[in-house]
Amino acid sequence: MQSTIRDLALAPLGQNKIDWVAPRMQVLNMVRQEFEQKKPFAGRNVVICLHLEAKTAYLAQVVRAGGAKVTVVASNPLSTQDDVVAALVQQGIEAHAWYNATDEEYKQHLQRALDTEPDFIIDDGGDLVSTIHTTRPELLKKVKGGAEETTTGVLRLHSMAKDGVLKFPMIAVNDAQCKYLFDNRYGTGQSVWDGIMRTTNLVVAGKTAVIAGYGWCGKGVAMRAKGLGARVIICEINPIKANEALMDGFEVMPMSEAARFGDFFITVTGNTSIINKEHFVVMKDGAILCNAGHFDVEVNVAQLKEIALSERTARTNITEYELPSGQKLYLLAEGRLVNLAAGDGHPAEVMDMTFALQALSLEYVVSNYDKLTPGVYQVNTEIDEKVALLKLQSLGLAIDTLTEEQKGYLASWSPEEI
Repeated sequence: MQSTIRDLALAPLGQNKIDWVAPRMQVLNMVRQEFEQKKPFAGRNVVICLHLEAKTAYLAQVVRAGGAKVTVVASNPLSTQDDVVAALVQQGIEAHAWYNATDEEYKQHLQRALDTEPDFIIDDGGDLVSTIHTTRPELLKKVKGGAEETTTGVLRLHSMAKDGVLKFPMIAVNDAQCKYLFDNRYGTGQSVWDGIMRTTNLVVAGKTAVIAGYGWCGKGVAMRAKGLGARVIICEINPIKANEALMDGFEVMPMSEAARFGDFFITVTGNTSIINKEHFVVMKDGAILCNAGHFDVEVNVAQLKEIALSERTARTNITEYELPSGQKLYLLAEGRLVNLAAGDGHPAEVMDMTFALQALSLEYVVSNYDKLTPGVYQVNTEIDEKVALLKLQSLGLAIDTLTEEQKGYLASWSPEEI
């Protein structure tokens, strides 16, 4: 099938980007060496639905090195980099995506990717799984399983499993320790502020950052905000996480109160309508709003448009809204993922671990799908620890191991044995 892309002539620029990240993803390189020898995906069709930038492109190459026929499709219209997609197509990987696709185009791209009739999938946010189950039921007998990248997608998978409609096994890669401890925390923390700062060119020190959500992503964003010199306010619905934020040194209050103080607002909840009309009207003149959750529903853009007197592009990826009271609010990247829609996403060294988890989890599903019933599965502990050890190995580091005596001590329970 012919690829659906913007411009193949952009391929050399995209190849430069891939060439930059590849040597910096040492764990994935070691996985690639294994795949080239074992060919675990030989004869399999794999569709990868992720943010299409250089690091994802290298994952696609690694999966293909394992013998798969690979097709890629975007999980977010604004994070697609047309030059990287062109580079993949030039290398023989089918692609269906372009930057700033309309909702209709985005859905068409998903359908075209699914026309390849995949055996296995890698998803980000659950759109691919949802599309298969709702509009392509004939593929349910063909698709044997896959892996999910992010919190939002895992939540959707659990909902589908709870309702008894999920028809194949999916690995919740997001829930692996080597994913959320590093990708969600350090990756999101750095890339969100990178996206904000490169887009606005404004100072962070001395300003107030309001962060909605104190999961692992929110913790990372708060940590980096503090390091940049900001006053940090956390908005949470979970009392345990709220206490954690308080003991981490941050202020905690409802959004209804925090809305008056923020210079930067970052939503990281995975839920809808976090910042609404009642919050917009009390915000400071010049407040910056952005989202780091998967879907563009956390900042209620429809309500912002409804109350605004005017709307204009103030700068690339910045939309200015003037409210009746005179204050101007600035929305970054249309409320989509600010770290990808207005930046390059997580650092290569962080995504190295996450994509190694994806590749190895996909291998696990390919080897065990006939033993797995439909449902959501955690990443195998051995895979999680393998990625961590490979990461240390890539850095030239080693750790201690238990002696037989120590193993026996930990396994004992009798007072005489302790």
